[in-house]
Amino acid sequence: MISHDCQALFKADLVALERWGNNTIDRFCANILLIVGCFLTRDKMKNSELHLLERRKMFNGHQERYRHFSQTCRTDMVFDVYLPPQVLKGYPAPVLYFLSGLNSDGSELVRQSGIQRFAAQWNIIVVFPDTSPRGQHVADSEEHYLGQGAGFYVNATEAPWTQHYQMESYISQELPNLIEHNFPVTKERSIVGFSMGGHGALHLALNYPGQYAAVSAFAPLCHPIDTEGGRQAFPAYLGQNVEAWKRCDSTELLQTALHKLPVLIDVGSEDALYPDVLQPEAFVRSAREKGFNIQYKVRPGYGHDYFFIASFIDSHIEFHAQALGL
Repeated sequence: MISHDCQALFKADLVALERWGNNTIDRFCANILLIVGCFLTRDKMKNSELHLLERRKMFNGHQERYRHFSQTCRTDMVFDVYLPPQVLKGYPAPVLYFLSGLNSDGSELVRQSGIQRFAAQWNIIVVFPDTSPRGQHVADSEEHYLGQGAGFYVNATEAPWTQHYQMESYISQELPNLIEHNFPVTKERSIVGFSMGGHGALHLALNYPGQYAAVSAFAPLCHPIDTEGGRQAFPAYLGQNVEAWKRCDSTELLQTALHKLPVLIDVGSEDALYPDVLQPEAFVRSAREKGFNIQYKVRPGYGHDYFFIASFIDSHIEFHAQALGL
């Protein structure tokens, strides 16, 4: 269990108390409670110790990479996290989870999305999870839509995938608990994704009402059970239970959605997967019929790539900042 963040909170507040006196009492007391919480949860999380793999300074914050053993996926998992400068000074921040697309591991978003500049401005922690469990002992496939790098953010129920491919529970439960126990975060969180990660962001936001303040997506796979990828991945991971497929399909989930959180979707007009594979219009139409506050934009000339994400990441960060009350 790392504790440097709790120590940073304490040191920052002592400096503030010396400089500003009673004006920082409330913040000091609040952070003392957070520090106590860090130590109280040490034993509970001892099997999820974080190992720092890399740290880089970026926009006066830190871009960091960690490895930990996942109780959910039963193997080592790696994630990246951006800590804005205010967090390094001891101020807690909300968390935005950024889910990657097919056959990537999160590092592409770290290097090419450009999100850190705006996360630093808005004081938002950004977590970049992997797209699947990995390793020689983890099941894999030569099929494009199956195996390592293609977890589809679902909990597999079929062999050989069920032992490690529990990405829905990992992203929605284990990883947030790990982040909360190791970094100075507030209770607010939000979620965004690209392509397969857009599918993941939408289906998690709809399946866990109240957990996320908002959801946004770049070129999301909105109706996977009606695509080649979904027809390959869902039977392999979830078996022949069509109801289980629908539970992981955001367009199907809208039919029973109770929590109408804000939604933002961007797609590029020159995306080779648009509209037949992504199928955003059906999702948007159904969401509006159900009363969702949804923003949908087709960006002329843009494709299915990181240039597209970098061009509009600022509007997504602002969208989430508003939903998070910043």
